[in-house]
Amino acid sequence: MRIATSMIFDAGVASIQKQTAALQHTQQQVASGKRMLSPSDDPLAASRALDVSHASANNEQYLSNQKATGESLGLVENSLTSIGDLLQTVRTLAVQGGNAGLNDSDRRSIAADIRQRYTELLGLANAADSTGQYQFSGYMGATKPFSGSVEAGVVYAGDDGQRLLQVSASRQIAASDSGNDVFMRMHNGNGTFVTAATTTNTGSGIIDGGATLDPSKWNTVANSKDFSLRFAVSGAVPPVTTYDIVDNVSGNSLLTGAAPGAAPYPRVFQPGQAIDFKSQGAEPAFDFGAQLIVSGQPASGDTFAVQASSSQSVFTTIANLITGLETSSRTSANATLLANRIGTALTNLDQASNNILTVRASVGSRMNELDSLASAGQDLNLQYQQSLSNLQDLDYADALTKLSQQQSTLDAAQKSFLKVSSLSLFNYL
Repeated sequence: MRIATSMIFDAGVASIQKQTAALQHTQQQVASGKRMLSPSDDPLAASRALDVSHASANNEQYLSNQKATGESLGLVENSLTSIGDLLQTVRTLAVQGGNAGLNDSDRRSIAADIRQRYTELLGLANAADSTGQYQFSGYMGATKPFSGSVEAGVVYAGDDGQRLLQVSASRQIAASDSGNDVFMRMHNGNGTFVTAATTTNTGSGIIDGGATLDPSKWNTVANSKDFSLRFAVSGAVPPVTTYDIVDNVSGNSLLTGAAPGAAPYPRVFQPGQAIDFKSQGAEPAFDFGAQLIVSGQPASGDTFAVQASSSQSVFTTIANLITGLETSSRTSANATLLANRIGTALTNLDQASNNILTVRASVGSRMNELDSLASAGQDLNLQYQQSLSNLQDLDYADALTKLSQQQSTLDAAQKSFLKVSSLSLFNYL
């Protein structure tokens, strides 16, 4: 086969260019620290690295969402702590206002103090986070949730939603709470039923909040959950106070099974002794699993209401307390009415405080979950970085060895080309 001079030159140049390209590729790998400079270097590893990078980016976004959610919940926790402290202060003032040694001016001063706490509570209920979103407006973060006053009442303008953030591939966590759940939907009374004195009572009887001994019995179908406790005082010496429990729905007495009769009533009253909503002796059988205590001495015709608990806002509870303290208590009847109002307010404030604690517990559990998710997310991030490093990063020992080998190969190619290109018959003539 005849080998032309041009073939020698073409082959030499092609070999040198190939070796130079290989050397340059290795130099770029060493300079960048990456094994893959383009997907063609390792298509399978490049595809896998793309998947891992995508997953890592998602994980970084989840970590960012976790941080944002944690910051929002931290602000909510601070607000709830302040609200709990405020309710405790109002409760202390209510107890102080019930002191029989205070005059009307003293009570009005306490009421004025509680009015300031009312305004402070309204401000806390309208608290916003660092982005300007209201904490307790549900989905409607840009809407101011609460407005109103002691006299006009408070209106909620938000909704029942909770703003959710995706904090992991399979988990969303609420970064806010509905103002309805925090402030507006608290059960009054003891949470099962509520007691109240009629405003026309003239005796000194004061009713407590009552207790539910067996919720299943209270919630039985036979229980109307709407009763009147009626008192009468006989003319005997000493006078005897009796009472009846009337079902306001059927109109019948629980103690006789018939329409309420004239005084004296079926049961004898003893101040401070528990009044059971359970049959005694020859009374018709009933047991609604509840009891209450009336202290003091009711007068003839005095009545007390016992009804199922309903939703009542904390603003209404405090407003009723303010109104009660501002009402004159110079007469004994007014003093008894005030004592009953304060007792009701204290029971309702306890319900409000318990509700705030329940919401705080929910916020705390969410924050704990975020801590766990953040720890898992950071560990996962390290795993992704390790996987990407295994797929993309350069083995410097191997690369530098290869670079040295390629440099030697290129030098050899260049020298051999010089030798071959200098071959000519004219050199031997």
